Amino acid sequence: MKTEIEVKILNIDVDIIKQKLAELGAKKVAERNMRRFVYDCKQECSFVRLRDDGKKSTLTFKERRTYEIDSTKEIEVVVDNFEEAHKLLLGMGLSLITYQENKRNSYVLDNVEIEIDFWPKIPAYLEVEGKSVEDVERIVKLLGFTMEQTTALSTNKVYANYGIDLHSFKELKFD
Repeated sequence: MKTEIEVKILNIDVDIIKQKLAELGAKKVAERNMRRFVYDCKQECSFVRLRDDGKKSTLTFKERRTYEIDSTKEIEVVVDNFEEAHKLLLGMGLSLITYQENKRNSYVLDNVEIEIDFWPKIPAYLEVEGKSVEDVERIVKLLGFTMEQTTALSTNKVYANYGIDLHSFKELKFD
């Protein structure tokens, strides 16, 4: 399984982040609406996600044992039909946990992915994902943050940070 090396920075000022990204020469690669189904795969600390970003759909198995920068393992494949893949997973007996939507502005700087994520009911946050811990740390610092200001919490735990149980929503959409 591939290791996901990613951190989040919560409660960001989107305008300041966009200005800093422009100053650093980050390339904006996408602005998109995302949708996903999340399924319970009956394995402790794991889930299956079917996600569509408007250009491609991916099916991902994620396993997370801790909340460290490099603790999430994943296997991801591209699927050519979001709706049919959803039917297939349900037909295989996976239990649907939730349907979620969010918006994402994506940038790349020095081969590191930087995402400004907008989710319903919580403030925007930043994700920084790279091929190494050192790459992520370098970009975090370039953006004016310290690693102490980052977290590797899952989206569920980010919502819990705001006192919201993400799994209490069968559908999570913008109003």
